[in-house]
Parts: sequence; structure tokens; C-alpha cells
Amino acid sequence: MLPWTTYEAMYDAALNRPEKFWLAAAQRVTWKQPPVTACRTRADGWHDWFPDATLNTCYNAVDRHVENGRGGQAALIWHSCATRERRVVTYRELQGKVAGFAGGLRSLGVEKGDRVLIVMPTMIETAIAMLACARIGAVHVVVFAGYAGPELARRIDDVAPKVIITASCSFQGQTAIPSAPALNEALAEAAHRPQACVIVQRKACPASLLPVRDHDFHMLEHFAPAEPVTLRSEDPLYILHTSGTTGHAKGIARDNGGHAVALALSMELIYGCKPGDTFFTTSDLGWVVGHSYGVYAPLISGCTSVIVEGGASASAVHALCHEHEVKCLFTTPTQMRLMRQESRHLSGAILPALACIFVAGEYADPTLLDWARSYFRKPVVNHWWQTETGWSITAHFFGLAEREPVALMNDIGRPAPGFRPAIVPSIPGERCGEIVLSLPLPPGCLAGVWKDRTIRAPAAYLDETCRYYRAFDEGMIEANRAVHMLGRSDDVIKVAGRRISGVQIEKIIASHPAVHACAVVATPDELRGQRPVAYVVPDPEVECAPSAEEIVARVNEVLGRWIGLKEVHFVSHLPTTVSGKITRKRLLVS
Repeated sequence: MLPWTTYEAMYDAALNRPEKFWLAAAQRVTWKQPPVTACRTRADGWHDWFPDATLNTCYNAVDRHVENGRGGQAALIWHSCATRERRVVTYRELQGKVAGFAGGLRSLGVEKGDRVLIVMPTMIETAIAMLACARIGAVHVVVFAGYAGPELARRIDDVAPKVIITASCSFQGQTAIPSAPALNEALAEAAHRPQACVIVQRKACPASLLPVRDHDFHMLEHFAPAEPVTLRSEDPLYILHTSGTTGHAKGIARDNGGHAVALALSMELIYGCKPGDTFFTTSDLGWVVGHSYGVYAPLISGCTSVIVEGGASASAVHALCHEHEVKCLFTTPTQMRLMRQESRHLSGAILPALACIFVAGEYADPTLLDWARSYFRKPVVNHWWQTETGWSITAHFFGLAEREPVALMNDIGRPAPGFRPAIVPSIPGERCGEIVLSLPLPPGCLAGVWKDRTIRAPAAYLDETCRYYRAFDEGMIEANRAVHMLGRSDDVIKVAGRRISGVQIEKIIASHPAVHACAVVATPDELRGQRPVAYVVPDPEVECAPSAEEIVARVNEVLGRWIGLKEVHFVSHLPTTVSGKITRKRLLVS
């Protein structure tokens, strides 16, 4: 039960009484040694949360629910859009599989602090591997299953895993892609040599196991069960590499204690979920949303988590939400656009159990949100967070008795507890500028960056005063604490000394009924410094395609001719990262 009814009461408590606030929030977690101190500054200037406490994340996500009578409840529900397979695993079954596989990892020499690289699509076995590592204090490093050999080799050399876990294949659509070629290429290229590889055999494409090196995943599940080890709150739980959209991918390290507390609080406060509820994220488990809200947050909170392999269609999402009485759906704007395209041939979704839908990962234009509200007949909101933060920087708070203001529903909301955003204007007096976050960041955020085989303070994210974390996003903050996102700092366009966000232009273009998706980037201009260029994906379901003249006129009407939009390129698709974010930098190169 939340102790606040209004947003202001909640945020004020976190802002002005942080020690009391977070020690109270920590009571949602089962500790071996409960915390006395909420936050402590480290020698390197960064911060540890609950530094005098001990716990085990796997115990909190699995064992304690079995002990408290939830053993028969579904913990994970998996659906493969590629193979049409489905599996339901209860908390009791999950406990047995995780404990056994943890024992199997120990038989391969894995100990506390060792890294385990998990190169897997979204499967039940992926979650089992993650939780087994957490059970014995190993640090899991989940990598997207579609990476080619060279990219995988870089991850291997970065984290030096003792063991690599992979599936015999992953899928692109319904096509099976064998994993052995990429794995073997990576191992041949990498300087580091793991002690063993573990393979999940899939019916669509079984692999030949190499003697000595390779081990069968399901055979390891039958080893003597390993008990949860006691870990310090600040011990690392996992390393997750950023997607690299802002440069070289960095290994973000997450702790055990602060992570568990933040995610447990967020499930009720932000998403309105309680034990026994069903939470569904369409994210791949290789991304931060999959870590936070595919595995850890729902399980720590005693919920049921629905996870999917591959891109789920509108009909598949509807069927899964209906069949499993999903209370909260978490997806991406890209996935939502695909669902909108398909849904023209479907009737609106009637889902009595569904309470709310959240999107994150990139900008969601109001027309997309309005379509989703009309189709699902439920509240649909965007919220803002990063791989580095692990949970929402700003959000809408469905766990509070106070209703979210309607005026905020098309934006990214207000700060979550512990996040204290401020604006650094590039031009004195401007309301907009780079968003920075006052330190310390709340629990659940990065414990540091993995570098040279250790965790270091994230110096690259700090401003020159070392008092603020740089989000590298631009926006504005209203008097009511509402945050308006303008886009990545690199995406802000400087036209004749005036600044305009590409997102602002995209919002106008996306409102055209014949536009499926769009992106706006800056190109150099000899006279004005920069000017915008628009890339537009026409809606294939609309007979009358948009014209460049229509789009330019629409932008000029709303923002003015000073914007200088003249170039509009029509394309069949926009380049994206493997996690679905539009990579605008690639547009001007292509």
C-alpha cells in the first residue's frame, strides 16, 4: 500500500526526506541484513545505495514467493511469434530450474563476481540463465542474439566471461538463423577464451556440440540445486551495454540492492501493479526494458510476466492480453506503429483486465497515442528513461489515488521519486536546454561503467562540476514539474541562431493522415548554419500518398517559414538500431 495519495506528497517526501523515503521503500525487499543507511558516497565520488545491507535478488524474485504461497502462480508466460510455441512456468517450477541451472554453472567453475555472457533471444531459458547468475552472485551480460561475430567478439573481450550461454538458433521472422557461425567467428576473433559454452537446443535448428567446450543447457538444469548466496547491496547484478546510438557502446553496471528497491516501488507507483497481476512487455530481454520489466520488476513484485520472442502483431498482443488478463502493457512506439498498420483490418480491442499501456524508447507522437487510446480504449502514455537509469526518469503514476492530469498525457510526465531534473540553456534566458539530473541519482540507476575489468564512476556522464548527470537530451520543465522532451542534444537543429528540435517538426509531419513514420535531421547550410531535412515513410494503407509540398506547408503553417524545411525525402523505411530506435545520423549518410 502506497503511503501517498497525490504526486506532490510523494515527490516532496523523496525530495526533502530522502533517507526516510528510501529506507521505507526498501521494506518492499527481503533482506538478509536490512539497511540502516540509504545512500553513501564512494571514494570515487559516485554513490552506493543501502551499503550496509545484504540480500539476494534471485531469492527476492523467486524463492520468497514460493515460501509465501505463490508457488502455483504463473511466473513467466512465453510466446514465440516465430515458432508459435507457448510455455507457462510457475514460481515453483522456476525455482527448481533456476536452482538446478545455478548448480550447473557452478560445476563449470562459475563463482561470485565472474561474468557470464548470455547471447539469447527472448526465451524462458534466457530468464533462467539471468536468475541463476543472480542466485550465485555471477554477473550476467545479456547480448542481443542477432549480433554478428565481430560485435560479439567485442563484448567477449570487454567483459571476459567465464562461460557463454547461447541458443542453437534465433529467428528473423519465421526463418531460423543458426548461432554457431557467429559464435565461432567471435571466439576466433576475441582475445579472451571462455572456459565453456552452454547451448540451448532448439527443434528448428539443433547444433552439434563440440566435445569439452560445449554443454547442453537442459542437462545442467538437473545438477544439485544451488542455494541463493548472500551478496552486498552494492555488488553488481549485471552489465548491459548501451545500444551505441551516441557513440561507442558502454557497459552499464547495475547493483543488487538499489535495483531491487527501485523496481519493486515502480511496479505499484508507476504501473499500478500488485502481486498476482500480469505485466506484459514486448521488449527483447537483451534490452534494458526486458531486464527491468520482462524479468526483474514483475518477479520481484510477485506478478506474472508475459514475454515474447519476435515482433508481436496487433492480433497477437490482443490475444495474449485477453488470454492472460494482462493488467499493464509496455511496448515501444515502433511496435505500436506496426500494430496500427495491421489493426485497420481488426475491430477495436475489448480487454476488461487491461488498465494502462506504456510506451518508451523513443518519441511517440500524439497521433500515435490517440490511435492507441481509441483502439485499446485505455489510457496510453509515454515515459522517459535510459539504459543508464534502469527505470523511469519521468512517468505517469497510475498507483496513486490522484488521477494523472489530462494535460500531461501526451508528454513524458513528471519526475519519478529521487530524480531531480534541471535545465542548462545553451543561450542565456532560454527556457529549453540540456536536461541534467542532480546527484546522487536514485537507487536503480547505474552503479558505474564497466571498464578495464572493474566498475568505475561514470565520468563521461558528469558535467564539469561533477554535481550533475548529463542525460544528453534536451527539453523544458514547467512550473508543475512536467518535463517536455525535445530530443537528443545532437538532434537539436540550429537555424540562423535559433534552436528547434527535430522532434517538434516530426510531431507536425506525423499528424498528416498519410504518414506512417518520419524523422528530421539537420544538414549544414552556408547561410543559416543548419536547416532541417525530413525523411518520410508513407502509410501503405492510404491510397493518396502525401506530397513534399503538403508537408512543407504544414510545417510552415505551425512553426513558420523561418524553419527552412525544403527537402522532404520519401523512403520505404527508417534505419533503426536493433532495439528499434531510429538512427538519425545514418539518414544523411545513406
